[in-house]
Amino acid sequence: MREIQYAPLPTYKPPQSKPPEWLEALMRFLGKLIEPLGKWLGAGWSVVEIGLVVLAALGAAWIGWTLFQRWRLTLALAAPATAPPVIDRAAALALLEDADALAAEGRFDEAVHLLLQRSVHHIAAARPDWLSPSSTAREIGLIPDLPAAARQAFTLIAREVERSLYALRALAADDWQRAREAYAAFALQNLEAGR
Repeated sequence: MREIQYAPLPTYKPPQSKPPEWLEALMRFLGKLIEPLGKWLGAGWSVVEIGLVVLAALGAAWIGWTLFQRWRLTLALAAPATAPPVIDRAAALALLEDADALAAEGRFDEAVHLLLQRSVHHIAAARPDWLSPSSTAREIGLIPDLPAAARQAFTLIAREVERSLYALRALAADDWQRAREAYAAFALQNLEAGR
């Protein structure tokens, strides 16, 4: 009984099955297809490593630049109040004439959009540190240093343009008149402040 109980077990050998011929042919084909890439990676791995390091550095630089721009915008939004942007009287009157000409042709959307673009230009000319190339009209309307009347006028004009562009609702004469009055108040307030 002892001999049976302590006898070593025979080692198990799973049955060997050969893979199908089509699978072996596929593996040989893939091996020949990928072999040049493997040799190149093996021989030129230092080039691949340098490329990966350069890509990582570019990604880090892009992230850093984005964070810097946000930090700069945050500082601009948190900066103490300063004098309102001063608008040149001749430029303001010329703009109103151009916008009135567009409105007279019934092109109210374009006229209000022109007011918005020139308002952004006035702000950028007076305080370029307040704006970045990616500043949106909503962000500009939230700048705390912008005087309340100017902010209110700018926000009204921006809202009309947004409604025209994004809500796909054509502006009417009443919308144009509201935007024009807002710009005129904005320009006159700043012209009075600039004297």
